[in-house]
Amino acid sequence: METEFKTNLRTELNYLGLTVKELSAKTGIAKGTLDCYLGVRASMPPADIAIKIANALGVTVEYLVTGQEIIKRDKSLDFNIRSIIQILTELNEKDIETILSLSKILKKQSEK
Repeated sequence: METEFKTNLRTELNYLGLTVKELSAKTGIAKGTLDCYLGVRASMPPADIAIKIANALGVTVEYLVTGQEIIKRDKSLDFNIRSIIQILTELNEKDIETILSLSKILKKQSEK
């Protein structure tokens, strides 16, 4: 289970294009602690830490521990789309509205 957690955690970090340092900032978990879950010895985090990690990555704890994917995500999304989605989750409401308006303008232009 511990190596499966390590593997799934690494897979999700790669999928989202996140570094351990960025995950640390998102979760408030020390980088060194996260490194312990990804290192050679790959320890299993306590439940409260696993929940923080799963929430930050947008997956379930069950997925991190077992590898069984509970959420259905579109694997066909390319890296740029996933990056845009990740950035959007970190913006305030006003900035999101601005980007939505810009997106609508770009869509109309591409339809011409």
